[in-house]
Amino acid sequence: MLPALFVAHGAPLLAIENNDYTQFLHGLGNELSKPKAIVLFSAHWESFIQKVSDVEEFETIYDFGGFPDDLYQIKYPAQGNKIITKEIKDLFAEHRVPFEVDTTRGLDHGAWIVLRMLYPNADIPVISMSVNPQLTPEEQYKIGKSLSSLRNKDVLIIASGGTVHNLRFLRMGSDNGTVDQWAWDFDKWLENHISNWDLESLFSYDSLAPGAKFAVPPYGNEHFIPLFYVMGAADDEKNARLLHRSYRYGNLSHSIWKFGESK
Repeated sequence: MLPALFVAHGAPLLAIENNDYTQFLHGLGNELSKPKAIVLFSAHWESFIQKVSDVEEFETIYDFGGFPDDLYQIKYPAQGNKIITKEIKDLFAEHRVPFEVDTTRGLDHGAWIVLRMLYPNADIPVISMSVNPQLTPEEQYKIGKSLSSLRNKDVLIIASGGTVHNLRFLRMGSDNGTVDQWAWDFDKWLENHISNWDLESLFSYDSLAPGAKFAVPPYGNEHFIPLFYVMGAADDEKNARLLHRSYRYGNLSHSIWKFGESK
């Protein structure tokens, strides 16, 4: 059974940088068993009903502006997989998860940056999935849980986002290794409750976690909520391991969590 992963995709520049985090991601891709397919929930695909991709070959979406030209030359021409898409549709129907199929959307940078770091050859089929910020954490978890059986079929489930992601508080040009205390306190609180699979506390993170109003701002929780989808996908094993944590720009977290790995 493959694990499920939460992977921070950081800022778009990550795609052309060489640092400890990018090196770790490249190494992780080499360590993981090659999956039959990848199901990826991206923070940059928001929808008020669950979307499931059914795309033959994905275009690469450059959903950002003002960056070096090199970023806009990157292509990640991943293929879809109609068989896995149908399995997802059947699982959603079985678990009464409302959904719609999307046949045109490409891969946003939350998806292709992560995929390209892990599997640079774009030779693994991908099914792209949206996230819904309007749902409760319990409902987001339930959606992920409905897909947990896919992990028994060599399908890797990834959630791409960031545990601390607040663009208003970034300190650009300040990569001196210091981390804002509120960001560190929030991530340490998460580490404790994720490691103990304390869903009751995690589902109330916004009122319980220190620094939550800064780490997950009320005007944008889309980068944080993929965590609940991917934890749900590992509900059958309920174990978690923090693989990496580092920061850029004072508080932008680069966290990688592995869920559901049999001990």
